Amino acid sequence: MSVSVMAQSIMTANDFFKSVSEYYGTISDYEADVDISIGNSSDMLGKASFKRPEMLRIDFSQPAEQTIVFSGDTLTIYLPAPYSAILQQTVSGSGAAAATPEGLALMRRYYTISYETGQDPVPLEEGSSEMVINLVLKRRSGAEAFSQIKLSIDPYSKLIRRVIAVTPAAQTYIFYFTNYKINTGMSEQRFIYDPPSSANNYNNFLFSE
Repeated sequence: MSVSVMAQSIMTANDFFKSVSEYYGTISDYEADVDISIGNSSDMLGKASFKRPEMLRIDFSQPAEQTIVFSGDTLTIYLPAPYSAILQQTVSGSGAAAATPEGLALMRRYYTISYETGQDPVPLEEGSSEMVINLVLKRRSGAEAFSQIKLSIDPYSKLIRRVIAVTPAAQTYIFYFTNYKINTGMSEQRFIYDPPSSANNYNNFLFSE
C-alpha cells in the first residue's frame, strides 16, 4: 500500500470528533432512552428529549415521576415523595451544551482528544455485538468539572452511545443512550412543565446558603 493511500485511510481523533459535532449540527431534535449511574448508586432510567437550540427534558421511570427540564434559561427539577420538592434555577449560558454542536466544540477547545485504542471500532462492552469508537478527552486545565470524559460513538450513525465522566474526586458518572429517534418535529410545548402544586418550591437552589 502506498503512503498516500495509507494517509487517506487514517482519520485522527480530532477529525472524527469534528465529524460527530458536524452531524449533531444537523439534528433539530431527538428522543432517547437514558440510563444514568453515579458511583455505586442505583441506576436512574428515563426518556430524554432534546430540541435545539438548548431545550432538554428527562422524564424518569426510575425514580418514578422525577423530572428534569431545561427550557433554555431555567432549570427545573421535580423530586417526588418523600421529598416532594421543586428546585428551580435561572441559568445563564447553555445548560444543555453537551448535546449541541456548540457544546461539542467547547469540549474540543478545553479537552485534548485521543482514541482509546485506535480508530477501529471495538465492542461497546465485553461480549457485546455493538461496535463503537472510543474517544478519551482529558482536560487541559483544572477549571473543568471533569478530569476525563470517555465517549463511545457509533461509527456509522455518529450518535453518542455512552458517556463516562470522571471528576477530580474520582466520582464517576455514566450515561447510556439507546433507542434514538432523530428529527421527530417535537413541539416546544414538551418543555413546558407544570409540577404538582403541593410540592415545596426552592428557587435558586444552586446558590442557596
